[in-house]
Amino acid sequence: MAPVPTHQPASPPAASPPAPPPPSSRLPSLTGLRFLAAALVFVYHSSVSGAFTDVGLQQDFATAAGSAGFVGVSFFFVLSGFVLTWSARPGDGVRGFWRRRLVKVYPNHLVTFLAALALLAWNGGSTGLREGAANLLLLHAWVPRYSYMSSVNAVSWSLSVEALFYLGFPLLYRAVAAIRPRLLWWAAGAAALAVPLVVLLAQGLLADQPRWPWGPASFTQIWFVYLFPLARLPEFVLGMLLARIVATGRWIPLGRWPAALLVAGGYLLSLHAPFLYRFEACTVVPLGLLIAAAAHADAQRRPGVLGGRVMVRLGELSFAFYLVHGLVLEYGHRAFGRPASPFGYGPAWRTPVAVAFLAGALGVAVLLAWVLHTVVERPAMRHLAGPRPPAARSTVPSTPVDRAGGEAPEEGQRLLG
Repeated sequence: MAPVPTHQPASPPAASPPAPPPPSSRLPSLTGLRFLAAALVFVYHSSVSGAFTDVGLQQDFATAAGSAGFVGVSFFFVLSGFVLTWSARPGDGVRGFWRRRLVKVYPNHLVTFLAALALLAWNGGSTGLREGAANLLLLHAWVPRYSYMSSVNAVSWSLSVEALFYLGFPLLYRAVAAIRPRLLWWAAGAAALAVPLVVLLAQGLLADQPRWPWGPASFTQIWFVYLFPLARLPEFVLGMLLARIVATGRWIPLGRWPAALLVAGGYLLSLHAPFLYRFEACTVVPLGLLIAAAAHADAQRRPGVLGGRVMVRLGELSFAFYLVHGLVLEYGHRAFGRPASPFGYGPAWRTPVAVAFLAGALGVAVLLAWVLHTVVERPAMRHLAGPRPPAARSTVPSTPVDRAGGEAPEEGQRLLG
């Protein structure tokens, strides 16, 4: 700028344009996506419930929804890594972190566990003492037996996996925070590559006999690929790495809708892929990209329709919905009679009645989720979780070090240290 001539009075400096607001740390569209992921699990379990007497329609429904539950579960595992890393705070101790995770998960699990036991007894069934104890303690996914995975409230096996994520997060965070930003995409690629490598390990090390009714594999192989907590760790780590990629300003120009199209493509691929690759190998990368794209838009305060009030509210209910939906479907079916085959929960109906039943089950599950969230989950978090440190998030992408793409050597030492 040319200097102001000394013989003229200097004009007052022009007002600087207001600085743009810092990127938001809230992720409303990811909250909305949570309900869509839980709804995919509901659709999958609806497809195997045997609701339709029309055999062709039932088979088409089961085929089309054949990977829906796998995608929903994988989404939650990647999302867990992303959100925990995104929301981590300096000065947040390990014990405080573990306490909040326990309070967030366990009260809902305990209530639905007791409800499932009561429904099981009402239906004249029972569960083994070891299986029930493992389920109650969230250890059942570590045991390669179907009786453990399906015990009491069967969907809670994924909480057994999440428990490992929570226990390991403080150590994993230090490792992920130590990665230089320019290497984050390489690390994310390695985490994604580990997912199909798990399938190769299952095929190479575990016998494929006896074949399981679900597909051309043994239950031990299915357990290792889909249920074994250590085998699902790469998805969690991928989410952590993507959170740092977005936070350090290294996200690629990929929007939510292109990422959603990639998820749809991965889903279609999973329907035709070799059996053991259908669980997560075909969709883990698109899901990670969708989560990161949505978070990037949220950080720029562009949440879109997924960040609207209704979707966010449903997303807040998603954990409770996930825990109750299987019980609603199974015992809702059984309330109308015994199953006609081992592959269905109860009687089948003509198409209009079956559609009405599944829509009603969805509504009942949402209502029960609201009750569980309101009566159990929120009070537990309010009274038992304890206060969080008042410091701002360490990973908000508005800090100078993040904008510069530089390194913060002390970050991993301060956070959860």
